[in-house]
Amino acid sequence: MKILVLNGPNINMLGIREPGIYGKQSFVDLLAVLQATAEAENVEIDQYQSNHEGCLVDKIQQALGVYDGIVINPAAYTHTSVAILDALKAVAIPAVEVHISNVDAREAFRQISYAGLACKHTIKGQGLDGYRQAVVWLKEHI
Repeated sequence: MKILVLNGPNINMLGIREPGIYGKQSFVDLLAVLQATAEAENVEIDQYQSNHEGCLVDKIQQALGVYDGIVINPAAYTHTSVAILDALKAVAIPAVEVHISNVDAREAFRQISYAGLACKHTIKGQGLDGYRQAVVWLKEHI
């Protein structure tokens, strides 16, 4: 099984950006979680992070025929990007949306997820472990 993990804007700033909300673990820690998850679940995981919406759309489109599942944390694009929603719908690869923080307990605008409309499952507020949970969910449901 091959899974593409996509991370949107500012995820590369984990541990620096608002640690009271996103935790003190860094982006390097996230990469380690993904590596450990790949090994434990016997799946292949490729990770891509971008601060640019079009680059994320390109990666989603390029995933067609290559990946069995997508784990996506669109970050700020969660609440604004119809383009990411449309790309996810176009490729129709089973996807799980991940949010490190509990967006339901935050500002009202953060509770709207366009990308989530194209996802089979959403994990919120589980920190970096949410990524592991998303991979396990895809493995069990594909």
